[in-house]
Amino acid sequence: MDTYKTEQEVFWAGEFGNEYIDRNTGPELNAKALSIFVKILGRTMNVHSFIEFGANRGINIQAIRQLIPGIELSAIEINQKAVKELEKHGGIKIYHQSILDFTPDYKRDFVLIKGVLSHINPEFLPQVYERLYETSNHYICLAEYYNPTPVEAPYRGHIGKLFKRDFAGDMLDKYNDLVLIDYGFAYRRDNVFPSGDGTWFLLEKR
Repeated sequence: MDTYKTEQEVFWAGEFGNEYIDRNTGPELNAKALSIFVKILGRTMNVHSFIEFGANRGINIQAIRQLIPGIELSAIEINQKAVKELEKHGGIKIYHQSILDFTPDYKRDFVLIKGVLSHINPEFLPQVYERLYETSNHYICLAEYYNPTPVEAPYRGHIGKLFKRDFAGDMLDKYNDLVLIDYGFAYRRDNVFPSGDGTWFLLEKR
């Protein structure tokens, strides 16, 4: 687990990743996740299996489990501390590895990546897109920072760790059988569920 292709993987597998887990906890985050996935899953049908790329401590997975009881759940996670948190939830198939090392073993109805593509080395994005596409049997949801053109931004005092672009547009251009079903914006000044100015895009394979 200590051999990685990029500095970003080392960053998230190590101490910064551990600190991120400690910061991102609490009932408010659970409520935000539920508010978003109620909207997203309302645009889907027949979702019986789910996998999250970069699941961290499992906040999104727990929201999915509440909204679709009995769903089969899987998670890919690079950070050991986050994996231990995921294990506490029970009933989740966990792949403790980098997304760049993941090979799909079977397809899931719904594939999610949330707040992760923005932290991937841009040179490796095509590989991640391919893994998302190959893992999905039906839906792919991307929830990330958006910018119409690729840009890099500082991230908590670090450089080379946050990249914004049109990730969904990249995938729609790359795969002709993907169709945009819906999209939304999570505003930091929302009256009930303030979030981090992120966007989500729901794509469907046809």
